[in-house]
Amino acid sequence: MVSINNSTGIWTGTNLMGEAGYCTGKINEVYCSNNDRSILKKLAYEVSELASRKSEFEKRKLWYEHNELKTKYPVIFCDPENGWNELITEDMLNCKGSLAKRWEYVLRKKIFYGNKMKDDTPIERILDINYVYADKEWGIMESYNGGKNGGSYTWNSPIQTIEDIKKIKVPKLNIDYKTTLETLSLASDVFRDIIHIRLVGVWWWGFGMTFDLARLIGLENMMIYMHDNPEFIHKVMRKLTDGYMAKLDFLENNNLLTLNNDHSYIGTGAFGYTKDLPKRNLNGLPVKTKDMWGNSESQETIGISPKMFEEFVFKYQSEIQKRFGLNCYGCCEPLDKRWHIIKNVPNLRRVSVSAWADRKKMAENLQDKYIYSWKPRPADLAVPNIDKDYIRKYIRETLEITKGCILEIVMKDNHTIGKNPRNIIDWVKIATEEVNRIYD
Repeated sequence: MVSINNSTGIWTGTNLMGEAGYCTGKINEVYCSNNDRSILKKLAYEVSELASRKSEFEKRKLWYEHNELKTKYPVIFCDPENGWNELITEDMLNCKGSLAKRWEYVLRKKIFYGNKMKDDTPIERILDINYVYADKEWGIMESYNGGKNGGSYTWNSPIQTIEDIKKIKVPKLNIDYKTTLETLSLASDVFRDIIHIRLVGVWWWGFGMTFDLARLIGLENMMIYMHDNPEFIHKVMRKLTDGYMAKLDFLENNNLLTLNNDHSYIGTGAFGYTKDLPKRNLNGLPVKTKDMWGNSESQETIGISPKMFEEFVFKYQSEIQKRFGLNCYGCCEPLDKRWHIIKNVPNLRRVSVSAWADRKKMAENLQDKYIYSWKPRPADLAVPNIDKDYIRKYIRETLEITKGCILEIVMKDNHTIGKNPRNIIDWVKIATEEVNRIYD
């Protein structure tokens, strides 16, 4: 079963593994051996059985209501990010082919969610295949010093003078249609009648732009120039904004966008299930950004004043945010001191409340008008054995603070879970118990 939501009938994918974003390793060929097919089909049948459970329908319903601000019952979502490497290790993967191994990784993640994680992540009978493409980004690259084996590093920024700004090019996507169609065909053949194969467009995580700004001119220069050379910052931000707008125009004009109002990952930790998008009847029309969730954040500018943030960052972000039907804002940066600015995000629906934000102030700000996307401290899981009493108290305290809010509890940004899978499983169990204690 293949779903092609594009009037051209031509699709491609971000990479060959689709959802398997955390599985490393180079894919050498679009091929799947008979033995690998057997392994994948067995796992796919297990995913299909999990997805058919009544509990999965209830989870989807919960997310729909949650995203539409219609429920007061919190949802719990856990994406341990780099911690997945300690939950599904290399020796657990049985497939030999590079592409098959990545698909196996995706399926095993779904099975882990269904059998062990037991948060509010719905299990879907779907394997997403993304576009295969090369992104030239801004046409210039920084060089790095250090960083081996995940260590610290510095970088040499390519933009040093106002004259250098002209080196920034509009991002260009070179789409490999041939490889994508081959991958789609192979996936359809391998998983025929077991799980749904869906070809989707995933072209961005967010449009914060300050990460790009820091890469291009340097983090220290970014801070200094906002005071000493504001024209420089404005010129670069104008270039970045125009570049992203052109990229979105390209995606729209070439019918390369896919709705993300389903199980798609959106914002900085949530699922897109909503009937509020699209806000029009598409009737076969190509998807536009106005039919989708958007996301912005600005973690790199945590050290600047709200006034500077508004002038040098938000002014430009809002141009892009206007294009989207619904918006998420924020990641790890605390937003309590910026709320008077952030509340002006067009079509704002979801707001990140990081571990460094004032939870009480954010509860007063958001009430039941926005989704309160709470991100607990990931460091609590980065130990051999978690402190269960401490975590329970921390979560209970937040639940008390956020009464009356549309709350989601999102554990993410984990670099490690202490090499102990029980940490993440027990954390979800504690969070679930505390939610049930207060809301049942």
